[in-house]
Amino acid sequence: MIPTARCLAAKQSGFIKRSTEELARLTRIAWNTEGLRTPTKPYHLLDFEDEATIVGCKTMADRAVGGFSTSSLDYVPAEPSTNTPAHARFHGSISTKLPKDWRVQRTGYAAFRNKDRGLWLFGRLFWDIDPYSYLALRVKSDGRRYTVNIQTDSIDQTDIHQHRLYTRHHRVNNKSTHSDGTAEADVLYPHGVPSALSDVPPPSTVITTSTSGPEGWETILLPFNDFVRTNHGMVIEPQTSLLRQRVKSIGIGLTDRVEGPYDLRIHRIWATNGMSEDEIDEERLICGPNALPVDEGVSTGWSANRGTDKDDQELNVERKKPEGKRKGLQGLRSEWDERRN
Repeated sequence: MIPTARCLAAKQSGFIKRSTEELARLTRIAWNTEGLRTPTKPYHLLDFEDEATIVGCKTMADRAVGGFSTSSLDYVPAEPSTNTPAHARFHGSISTKLPKDWRVQRTGYAAFRNKDRGLWLFGRLFWDIDPYSYLALRVKSDGRRYTVNIQTDSIDQTDIHQHRLYTRHHRVNNKSTHSDGTAEADVLYPHGVPSALSDVPPPSTVITTSTSGPEGWETILLPFNDFVRTNHGMVIEPQTSLLRQRVKSIGIGLTDRVEGPYDLRIHRIWATNGMSEDEIDEERLICGPNALPVDEGVSTGWSANRGTDKDDQELNVERKKPEGKRKGLQGLRSEWDERRN
């Protein structure tokens, strides 16, 4: 990440501010007795409308081991005329060229994640996402096979829980091999490719998407229960659940080993239990009149006026649609199957 004047002007929160913000959040939860019921509001984790969030992130690439891939994370200001929010641009180039060091046998990766969140009054600061079911991301993707990475304060600090970041125009991977002819999937997934990391998303994994075009903004919800425990890119057995009470970092990586440029825009990453009315309204504002409707099962219906007979009839009609005709990311699975075949 190349620092700019704007980037240098933005600063991470200090100890006092971190402590004040966390105490205010916990006080609000206690005052509203949110701990006694399912949270109905989103919990923003990385909001890239704030330039300081980008300052609080770090980029990584295989250059650390002598490779030639590049990785940058830049701040992009908002464009009110097109309803484009301020966001982060994760971009660079992937190269699978090997360095002269014979010990390096695999290159071609780039990633970013937030830095250590620091200390507050009661020790090290973590995200507690235990009350939430989904990780939501609003992105504008170039279609490459990105992976969402979550690191927790687990016993093995190198463990990472991963999930494929599926988008509406997600590209199906061509099978890649190592220098010895071994299929890469056989090396990384000796017990078979987990559904959360496969090329074609299962209906239970990808929940919703809204977009203003083939390359517009999309919102994807990934169930925390579907994240797969890995270590250095390899699936680890036995699998363990994500330690949601002590999340250290969240980031996105690109390990498809396809040479060439990449460009991913990220507006926000948050924890949620479904798309609330406020979130859906924001979707419509950003995505515009061409936004796809939210898929079934995602709208929470928490508002008081939800659940009328008319709403139920419309939802039932939507559910009766053939899967190939259903709008949203779930309805595009047949298209991915055709691409893969």
